[in-house]
Amino acid sequence: MSWIVLVISGILEAVWATALGKSEGFTRLWPSVIFVGALVLSMAGLAYSMRDIPVGTSYAVWVGIGAALTVGYAMFFGGEGVSVVKLLLVLGIVSCVVGLKVLH
Repeated sequence: MSWIVLVISGILEAVWATALGKSEGFTRLWPSVIFVGALVLSMAGLAYSMRDIPVGTSYAVWVGIGAALTVGYAMFFGGEGVSVVKLLLVLGIVSCVVGLKVLH
């Protein structure tokens, strides 16, 4: 169960990071509300997961999922440039997250 919660928390990290960017410095209401809600849920899920998964592993997986999804979203929907190198680097992040899960 902790791994499922951790993955969901990582997804929520991407949600709050994206909402933070769309909030334009907290000047837009709904992206700001989404940011706060996703942040609280993401942190709560990370804390829950750390009861069963070591801190280093859980944090690295959480950050990796959030980072990969945030970059992917920005490249495909947010106007950020796409390149083979960027895609390979994101794939590297995903591979490291999977590796940490396999080793745990």
